[in-house]
Amino acid sequence: MKVFLPKWVIGPQVRRPKMNKKYMVELTIEERKRLEKLIDSGKAAKHKIRYAEMLLLADQGEHGAGWADEQIAKALRSHRTTIEHLRKRFVEQGPEAALERRKRQNYVRKLDGGGEARLIALACSGAPAGRSRWTLRLLADRLVELNVVDDISYATVRRTLKKTSSSLG
Repeated sequence: MKVFLPKWVIGPQVRRPKMNKKYMVELTIEERKRLEKLIDSGKAAKHKIRYAEMLLLADQGEHGAGWADEQIAKALRSHRTTIEHLRKRFVEQGPEAALERRKRQNYVRKLDGGGEARLIALACSGAPAGRSRWTLRLLADRLVELNVVDDISYATVRRTLKKTSSSLG
């Protein structure tokens, strides 16, 4: 059995008894062969190779390494929660989804085209009374006062102004 570890990993790794985890990785022989082939080829994206190594080490099946998450994290210089999330994706969505990076979902833009236009018009207008210029926080607060948005961070205002100023110049 091949174990895919960096050479700097020191000390013997002892197979532990089955862990009491909610998401247990138990690879079939075909899945193991496919992951080993993926690693050996070296032609896949780096993150896929890394996730394949993690899955092989996390395998609690008969031919698996059966390492604990902490051991894997230390050996591969990763974080324990990364391995936990990988286990969960493997169990819930299958081996293909586990090798892919997680996609960001349900992203809703705070400012649509009309909101961006209102922000730009506001930023180009005169500064409020008692101020020499607009600040990002003042712009964010004014957008809420004008009911353009329910709430917005000054960082979103900054990104929007940066995006629009770079597209104009």
